[in-house]
Amino acid sequence: MVRDVVVYTVARLVLVVALTAVIYYSAQLIGIREFPLVVAVLFAIVIALPLGIWVLAPLRNRATASIALVDERRRQDREQLRARLRGDKPRD
Repeated sequence: MVRDVVVYTVARLVLVVALTAVIYYSAQLIGIREFPLVVAVLFAIVIALPLGIWVLAPLRNRATASIALVDERRRQDREQLRARLRGDKPRD
């Protein structure tokens, strides 16, 4: 699970960095010599939010599925603990 979430997070960060570079150097190419890097980063974040939904959908789905799997295991463990605390016979 952790690997899938880390891969998805790193992919989102790489998307922001790539968009920042494209925006910053595009501004340089069209003649804006003093284009602030902070502005490029902010534009990249705004663009990367919706773009990441489509571009990174497979990674997001895999991370979500692995989180759901861990959540299901925790739910089962919690139910088994509650059953033992009630004095019920453990299920196999």
